[in-house]
Amino acid sequence: MGTMLQGCELTLEDFQDLEGCNEILNITRPDIVREIHDASFDAGADTVETNTFGANWANLAEYDIPDRIEELARAGALIARASADGWSTPERPRWVLGSVGPGTKLPTLGHTTFSHLREAYQQQARGMLDGGVDAIIVETVQDLLQAKSAIIGSQRAMAQAGRTVPIITHVTVETTGTMLLGSEIGAALTALEPLGIDLIGLNCATGPAEMSEHLRHLSRNAQIGISCMPNAGLPQLGPHGAVYPLSEDELAIALSGFVTEFGTRLVGGCCGTTPAHIRAVVAAVRNLAPAVRRPRSEPSLSSLYAAVPFEQDASVLVIGERTNANGSRAFRDAMLEERYDDCIEIARGQIRDGAHLLDLCIDYVGRDGAEDMRRLAGRLATASTLPIVLDSTESAVIEAGLAMLGGRCVVNSVNFEDGEAPGSRFAKVMPIIKEHGAAVVVMCIDEDGQARTADWKVRVAARTIDTLVADWGMKVSDIMVYALTFPIATGQEETRRDGIETIEAIKELKRRYPEVQTTLGVS
Repeated sequence: MGTMLQGCELTLEDFQDLEGCNEILNITRPDIVREIHDASFDAGADTVETNTFGANWANLAEYDIPDRIEELARAGALIARASADGWSTPERPRWVLGSVGPGTKLPTLGHTTFSHLREAYQQQARGMLDGGVDAIIVETVQDLLQAKSAIIGSQRAMAQAGRTVPIITHVTVETTGTMLLGSEIGAALTALEPLGIDLIGLNCATGPAEMSEHLRHLSRNAQIGISCMPNAGLPQLGPHGAVYPLSEDELAIALSGFVTEFGTRLVGGCCGTTPAHIRAVVAAVRNLAPAVRRPRSEPSLSSLYAAVPFEQDASVLVIGERTNANGSRAFRDAMLEERYDDCIEIARGQIRDGAHLLDLCIDYVGRDGAEDMRRLAGRLATASTLPIVLDSTESAVIEAGLAMLGGRCVVNSVNFEDGEAPGSRFAKVMPIIKEHGAAVVVMCIDEDGQARTADWKVRVAARTIDTLVADWGMKVSDIMVYALTFPIATGQEETRRDGIETIEAIKELKRRYPEVQTTLGVS
């Protein structure tokens, strides 16, 4: 869309004196936007993207029109919908993808907040849904936390509208081999797939050659469909701006290879692609059978930068707990005195010592836990290469942490201490965990207290696992059971069997649920 608009004869009046704001053209020049959609369908495309890439808060705020997000998104969707309907036949329907771009403000870098972006993206998605899009594509993702805000905002808009459409998510990997903020493709897959998206892939920044290995990773590991929309080659600077060197046939050959080698189900083009490119791609892939994928499942967590699997090759999964205000006096004192650099150095010490995850607990009597969590999780988001275990009994604190971290976290913990009815801690925190796609630690505690015997531990754990799977759609492999044991070296008769009971409980849980994770604390 952007490439084609740049080739049109447009005046400043067409932009309502907001030069470069392409989304305004949905109001002032819908005829030109419609012509571009028609040209893509005429070239044989099955889908077009709406002219709404910049219909977001960050972009429109630069023109002082953030109040027009929903209006411009709806207008863009209506134009594309009319074009698609005009080209559709009973034998070959045509589709509309609602384009959601990244904007210019990245929450991980503190440019804005997650919640502010989420609410703005909800407005955009609401407008596009009202305009009749068939799916939403969150694309050109540079910051995983921004992607989460767009995906969750879109899902909230669907719930509000009473209408569900697929969500496609495309990350942008630079020539450095990572996303702009340093995220590897494995981190992106681990963080975004559990949010409930339908396809994941890549677009923009590079041509197909530079995307090949990243797409290979997605093909081997993604449990959902994969897609790809590269630029027409790496951009080169010409006398009139960026020039994209890939010919129509070269793009078609590359995308054909992605279909037959990686099983890519949706292909297209980003910057520099024209109807001529689309026509060549359509001719090349029309009769191809996508490769049959057999992706392997590797349950994982991730930081902003990299994924960490639950199952380690050479050791158990080690959770560092010195970033815990209840377990480390040094960390607690640094937090209370707002010596945040010292807090981060404690975390880095655990990374150097070989931890795989960092447990972050800021709960302390008399403190604003949500604010403490925001300050520390926000710093660890970029300072830690390890995923974070968010450790709190308060749902507001957990939500504050999840809103600061682009990677995939595990929440420590949930239990049935006060049951699972509305108003219980379990009922309060689970919608937050599900919305953010987090993994979870399960404590063997129910309404009768902390389980002591193996049978009791297994009964509580099984009840919780079954509830998480049946009612909250979680995978067993994303559940870590903390079987709990009282100190076993006290010499007290009533605790003498606690260690044995815990071991027996873990054995039985692993027999019943082979994919479940288990964890224990060591003091």
